[in-house]
Amino acid sequence: MFTVKVPATTANMGPGFDCIGMALDLYNYITVETIPQGLEIIIKNPQDMQIPTDETNLIYKTIQHFYQLLGKKVPGLRLIQEDHIPCTRGLGSSAACIAAGLLIANYLLNTNYSKEQLAKMGAMIEGHPDNIVPAFLGGMVTAVLEKEELHYVKIPLPKQLSFALMVPDFPLATQEARQVIPKQISLQDGIYNASRTALLIASMMTGNTEHLRVAMKDRFHQPYRIPLVPEMEDIFKKALSIGAKGVFLSGAGPTLIAAIEEDTVFEQKMKPFLQQLSNRWNLTIINPSQQGAEILMN
Repeated sequence: MFTVKVPATTANMGPGFDCIGMALDLYNYITVETIPQGLEIIIKNPQDMQIPTDETNLIYKTIQHFYQLLGKKVPGLRLIQEDHIPCTRGLGSSAACIAAGLLIANYLLNTNYSKEQLAKMGAMIEGHPDNIVPAFLGGMVTAVLEKEELHYVKIPLPKQLSFALMVPDFPLATQEARQVIPKQISLQDGIYNASRTALLIASMMTGNTEHLRVAMKDRFHQPYRIPLVPEMEDIFKKALSIGAKGVFLSGAGPTLIAAIEEDTVFEQKMKPFLQQLSNRWNLTIINPSQQGAEILMN
């Protein structure tokens, strides 16, 4: 018996569409036990999310995929899944399941693939590396999947920076959020995002957080997703007015994130504002996770 611990992730971080992500100090735990036959999935779910308990469960499907690649048969398994990462909120819940499944299968089969190799497999399953790579490796990462090869660099984060997660009570499916993005972008918007992506990475690496207000702006996806996330513009405006260094839509949304330095002050000013909005928003101050997915022996 062993347990897998996998972090939540935020992707894009403004202009870094499908290429920048960061692991967060919020985790799912999956305890694994082999049994004589069959599949048992037990969900311990503090947030009352509907998680499949049959073979359509994404963790189990990923385990199956790994075994099939090696021509092996999945043994009987009992999975106890304790989920703290909310689903359909733009916090990498799917990537966490895929990372967990790959890590579990790698351990059970004793194949000894490295985290980098597993991250590459996960990126090919997801189709983009921005969530799955930090889920495995921790920290903030910029990553590219080219010709089935994964290229990535970990970006050091300023120690004074933490992140305010504002998670609403309504979901937003990634597929729906992707449908509103235009198929083509203008040269002007391409330059806008490229320049801000470079500024974002440089700001993080040098610890100069004063540029984040500009560096986290985007024209590829956030403007088109505003109608899908009620109150997004008002929350961004308020967060910046009370000291946030930068703000961005987490992944496909609907979670909103503010990069902050004064945790207590921000929380005291932001909570009353969120409470008077039409939708219910949960505010949590969180740090990046530097560890990434790991196996904990029971």
